Amino acid sequence: PQEGPKRVPKQWPRPKVCGDCGKGFRDGASLRRHRRVHSTERPFGCPECGRGFWASASLVTHRRIHTG
Repeated sequence: PQEGPKRVPKQWPRPKVCGDCGKGFRDGASLRRHRRVHSTERPFGCPECGRGFWASASLVTHRRIHTG
């Protein structure tokens, strides 16, 4: 039986690379956002308990514990 062509994930240039983990990004803004994963920077703070998060989406999820 003849096999069809193998599917290859679409690639794009990723000129910005994280020095800690080697993950590539299209632009500097994405790399800067990613770098928070490796740092202690937590710019999104919970107004209820003060806990900090590196991503706003994580704060949104966390805030649900305060609303029941």
